[in-house]
Amino acid sequence: MLHSDKRILVTHTGSLPRPAALARLYALRSRGQPVDAAEIERAGREAVSRCVDKQAEVGIDIGNNGEQQRDSFFLYLTERLSGLGGSWDRPTRADVDRYPGFRQMWEQQNAGKIQVSLRDQLPKAIGEVRYRDDSTIRHECEDFAGALERHPNAFAETFMCAPSPGIVASAMRNEHYDTREAYLQALGRALRVEYEMIARHGFILQIDAPDLALERHMTYKDRPLADFLQFAEEVVAVINTAIAGIPRDRVRLHVCWGNTESPHDCDAPLEDILPVIRQANVGGFVLPFANPRHAHEFRCFAASPLDDDQILVAGVIDSLTNFVEHPEVVADRLERVAAAVGDPTRVLAGTDCGFDTSAGLGRVAEDVVWAKLASLAEGARLASKRLFP
Repeated sequence: MLHSDKRILVTHTGSLPRPAALARLYALRSRGQPVDAAEIERAGREAVSRCVDKQAEVGIDIGNNGEQQRDSFFLYLTERLSGLGGSWDRPTRADVDRYPGFRQMWEQQNAGKIQVSLRDQLPKAIGEVRYRDDSTIRHECEDFAGALERHPNAFAETFMCAPSPGIVASAMRNEHYDTREAYLQALGRALRVEYEMIARHGFILQIDAPDLALERHMTYKDRPLADFLQFAEEVVAVINTAIAGIPRDRVRLHVCWGNTESPHDCDAPLEDILPVIRQANVGGFVLPFANPRHAHEFRCFAASPLDDDQILVAGVIDSLTNFVEHPEVVADRLERVAAAVGDPTRVLAGTDCGFDTSAGLGRVAEDVVWAKLASLAEGARLASKRLFP
């Protein structure tokens, strides 16, 4: 995993806007309506190529496939895992429960929206969970590699995402295994297929683990913090087992409090969960420092320094607002993070979260997304002039 040896390298968190027609196909399929599988496959491949082109154009150094061939950052697994069936609705967030007026407004804004829901009618584990076969993830990696051939010198490095066992276990309720630990371990064994396939194709593996923060105000909103931290420790242990065959410097871990424009005043502070997150045997962390609730928490890394071989991808672009951050704002944020980390070579510029973590769910217009990423790259250049004189 590259460090920013001569300048601040620019990356992002993974999910990028899907074409409207593709997002609609995913949304219809998620509702059980008939769709043309061949059309989804064709449109997905085209979207990957376009997404790679755009990243190269705006100056991303460490790019990915934009998750274009998936309907969401974890629900795509319903097509790849056995043992899933039935349905249930995820609990609401504690911060949404706390503000009835906001909840009504939020529901009105989302009513009738064509999107793949991350909360309603989710599958459950009703049988043994196994990865069916590796052909789909292999083709996904091959399609990305093919798209990269047109830009042989555009990217310093590339990555692909896969979800944490913890977010899958939380969102796809267990009705088969005797214990939570057994369910997590089964998911870890299944997801190892994707983790290792991504690494085998030469991409950095990014594990998306919002569960390590998000579940505090969802699954564990009415329970003590200690219960949540125990869950988080179990998840990290399973992740470490699942990535045991991948070099530490080829894995980065993304943690966030949920990609929603909501109050977030029930979020667990990073200070409380960082000791658990730091137990992950990974080469870097991807964390949000642009959103108004967590923008100050980069300071945690002054008190709890990174290991010598680790990097920090600092979210300095908000993925939930159509404001295009000024490059000087981006540069200032990066300089503050670098000061807290104590070494600018271990800081990379990134976004708080994905821009379209579930098809149709994105709040930022596509043309604004690319403007924000261009500003991210320009802000990183400004910061580099000051940090690498």
